[in-house]
Amino acid sequence: MIKLTRKLHKIDAKNQPLGRLASKIAVILLGKNRVDYLPYLDRGDIVQIENIKEIKLSGKKESQKKYYSYSGYPGGLKTKKISDMPPAKILQKAVKDMLPPTKRRTNLLKRIIFSKSENA
Repeated sequence: MIKLTRKLHKIDAKNQPLGRLASKIAVILLGKNRVDYLPYLDRGDIVQIENIKEIKLSGKKESQKKYYSYSGYPGGLKTKKISDMPPAKILQKAVKDMLPPTKRRTNLLKRIIFSKSENA
């Protein structure tokens, strides 16, 4: 059995578009950047993100983009503007949507580390 060592990737989010940054993080979490990638094994690395407050949103996303959640009951639709959410939550949601919807997704998301001062 080969022991897996996970590398720490530090990514600076300053002036990077949200979608491109999220797709780069998703590739690292899945391990697709590694030579020994296998789709059925979890060989991804750890990602540490810095300067997340300076992430760039293109177009009018800051004022117009909304996230929806529905409880399943009548009148249970909740909307949240992207300007009301903390930057860490926005990036985490973007990365979550780029990962495959399997049982592994929650464990993959636990390997995202935000810098201490920007955890809010």
